[in-house]
Amino acid sequence: MKKTLLLLLAGLMMTSARADEGMWIPMLIGKNYEDMQRLGLRLSKEDLYDINHSSIKDAILQFGGGCTAEMISGNGLLLTNHHCGYDAIANLSTVDRDLLDNGFWAHNLQEELPANGVTALFLQRMDDVTDEVKAAIGSATGEEYTKKFDAIRKQIEEKAAEKGKYVANVKDYFNGNQFFLLIYKRYTDVRLVGTPPKSLGKFGGDTDNWVWPRHTSDFSMFRVYADSNNQPKPYNAMNVPYHPKKFLPVSIKGEQEGDYAMIFGYPGRTNRYEVSYGVDLAINVTNPAIVACRDLRLSIMHRHMDMNKGTYLQLTSLYSRIANYWKYYIGQTEQLKRLNVVDKKMKQEDAFSKWEIDNHLDAGLLGKFGKIYADYTPYAKHSVYYSEGFRASSLARMASALKPLYDAYERNASTIKGKKVYTMSEDTIKKYIASAKMAYRANIKDFDPGTEKDMMTEMTQLYYQNVPKEQLPDIYVNVIFKNKKTVDKSTYAAYTDIVFAHTFLTDSNKFNEFCNKPSYEKLKNDEAVKYALSFVNNYSKNYQPKVESFASQKAELSREYVRELLMKNKDKLMYPDANSTMRISYGKVLSYDPQDGVHDNYFTTLDGLIAKYKPGSEEFDAPKELIDLYKAKDYGRYADADGKLHTCFITNNDITGGNSGSPVMNANGELIGAAFDGNWEAMSGDIAFDKKYKRTIVCDVRFILFLIDKVGHADNLIKEMDIRQ
Repeated sequence: MKKTLLLLLAGLMMTSARADEGMWIPMLIGKNYEDMQRLGLRLSKEDLYDINHSSIKDAILQFGGGCTAEMISGNGLLLTNHHCGYDAIANLSTVDRDLLDNGFWAHNLQEELPANGVTALFLQRMDDVTDEVKAAIGSATGEEYTKKFDAIRKQIEEKAAEKGKYVANVKDYFNGNQFFLLIYKRYTDVRLVGTPPKSLGKFGGDTDNWVWPRHTSDFSMFRVYADSNNQPKPYNAMNVPYHPKKFLPVSIKGEQEGDYAMIFGYPGRTNRYEVSYGVDLAINVTNPAIVACRDLRLSIMHRHMDMNKGTYLQLTSLYSRIANYWKYYIGQTEQLKRLNVVDKKMKQEDAFSKWEIDNHLDAGLLGKFGKIYADYTPYAKHSVYYSEGFRASSLARMASALKPLYDAYERNASTIKGKKVYTMSEDTIKKYIASAKMAYRANIKDFDPGTEKDMMTEMTQLYYQNVPKEQLPDIYVNVIFKNKKTVDKSTYAAYTDIVFAHTFLTDSNKFNEFCNKPSYEKLKNDEAVKYALSFVNNYSKNYQPKVESFASQKAELSREYVRELLMKNKDKLMYPDANSTMRISYGKVLSYDPQDGVHDNYFTTLDGLIAKYKPGSEEFDAPKELIDLYKAKDYGRYADADGKLHTCFITNNDITGGNSGSPVMNANGELIGAAFDGNWEAMSGDIAFDKKYKRTIVCDVRFILFLIDKVGHADNLIKEMDIRQ
């Protein structure tokens, strides 16, 4: 296929591309430039993306692996969302010094706090490597395709990384019809600079999450540090602030309805090519299963976090992540139904099948999709309950990580004088122990004994109640229910007590003792290991192959489907699904009508926050300093022309998870806000974009600056930025 065709992508509804729809590749943004100018952009193409000179792409970074941030000063100061910095802030908090609840502001560089584990990834350039990858893959399919792709990907990445100087990733676009090499610099010395108290950073909590109107000050600030040559270096007291090639000026002029709005960022995943069978499965099987598991998981965590402040700080970041997508899947399901997405897709697929016949192609592609979904559906719920239910327990995850060592002992068993002996080389044992230790460290931070006991008890019961009986692991019949005439919650609780009383995994000292002197006998007699391996072996032997076979077949069909869609829509400007790489979206500030007879304005104000304010509420509290400032109407230069302090606004930009923290810029490339959410009426957007309802919720930069200045009294940060009236 010609390269020009590979630079296209059909939108889900197969309509011509619109300014508000699309997550566009920065390197190819020139194809959209006229449309962007028509909407009001006053920058050149080179101002947006240029590998030879500084451009806006140099001010944008992937933050912490799952969010976006932007440089807002020449001294490495960055802005992202509060929920993106949440984990780092919680980790830096203690019961005696609770930065999460009380907020934090560094008034000089010496007060900034190292955020261990947080990374800042800056894109250096993108290269189209489609021809090289496709030549290496040839006509391979299935496992051979994966093997050849992994080999050529590794070869390209190793060469581009220049022995660790860069991070290099080969990513597929258009479902494997195009490939780009992305080259980054990774900075690991990142320090917390400022955050509002949680009451403001998460104002509205789960109630307001994914909802407009909104009044949340969802932002936090960090600083990137480098060595004296501005190069990446692990944390060191001698490191200095990083000097970016580009940082964004900040506009406090304010936005009006219809103003141009542009977003750069790292959107995670969209699936707008999903066929009707996949949407139907999500609505009726997988999404409800995810919600059920997370419902239970959240309720267990919540009651234990309420009982103990230490547990709250330990689990709050995990809780927040689980809750975010718990509500997401509820909303996605509701909106997929409301917008009749299955029916719309079926009509598109009928038209596609007719086009196949008219163009003498191998017709019947959609029928093949139907066959693989029919084969997979009986196991789809089990797959969800395994990942979201069984693996909800930290203890289960830690025990599961010992399976490779257990299996290695089994493989190396021999019989000597009628007795089984398990022998392995010291190096082999060390390899498996190192892997187990890594998993243990990753999971023990979320391990709270009380929470974990309830998690194992109630998740084991939920698993039994929802997974088809013929698919269950044998631990139920052979152990949990053995010699039991009746089964209820107490049955599961009693079994959990046995597991916790007879495992070395709940005690780090005992775990370390095992690692220092591992043995097969200790493993096979450990009740947590028995429990975990029953689930893991059942799933890996009987159901994981079905899941992987489905995924492989779907990938093959999807490549062909998108390839033909590109041919069918070759005269249209198209964009690829999000894949955690840098994208640009553009549109405008725009109000909307969420339902008949209801109009939602494009902005909110501090008046609305105060109207929601409930002293002592978990979700709608606010600090006294803010209340006092509101009463005095002391908004400084951050008030709008109407005299009010605007808190948030909405645009019709196309974003998804991963865009959290993305800069929202005006026509001059000036920062006007930080994107942090989508709206309830368009939560089907990752699968089906809806022009009428889709909105991006943005924290107004004037609200951010007001809180930094008036509440945080961090005028040092205000002076550091290029603020324009």
